[in-house]
Amino acid sequence: MTDGADRPSRAEARPLRADARRNRERILAAAVRVFTTQGLDARMEHIAKEAGVGSATLYRNFPTREVLVEAVYRNEVAQLCDAAPELLARESPAEALRAWTRLFLDYVTAKYGMIDALRAIAATGGNPYGHSREMIQGAIASLLDACVAAGVIRTDIGPADVAAALEGIALTSAGAEHREQAERLLDLTLDGLTVRR
Repeated sequence: MTDGADRPSRAEARPLRADARRNRERILAAAVRVFTTQGLDARMEHIAKEAGVGSATLYRNFPTREVLVEAVYRNEVAQLCDAAPELLARESPAEALRAWTRLFLDYVTAKYGMIDALRAIAATGGNPYGHSREMIQGAIASLLDACVAAGVIRTDIGPADVAAALEGIALTSAGAEHREQAERLLDLTLDGLTVRR
């Protein structure tokens, strides 16, 4: 049994035409950029303009700011998690893990741009987070399993440990102005996972 937050909206339940799907993807991408820089001050009309669509198209897809924020957040989580197998398909396990941690920073930066809106949704009984923690730990687990199989990282560290470390780095170093520091801390964390030969 799933909660209501995990059920797709009517707009998501039926397949979209190719042009409608492109518009939706452009709106979500534009909303990430705008929310990241402007937070709750972001105006829906600005997001529509940034996406290159009319306000009517924006509101047809996302009738309220809350619906848009939740869709953006869920889309960011899905993209982050989908990146794990894609990276493993084209990179060595260690490089895939390293690249994915950078994507995690991007995800957290976008999330913090929307944090007040996400909290407001949660305060009204919504559940924008759904199963995001489990999904992210699942992605981390797949990366760690590949690294362990390749013999490049320790076997005594689990996905929850890595997730906690990444969240800690993100909490203290999220934001473009701290990006270099965050990447140094990520490298330090990943070096700590490396098997010493």
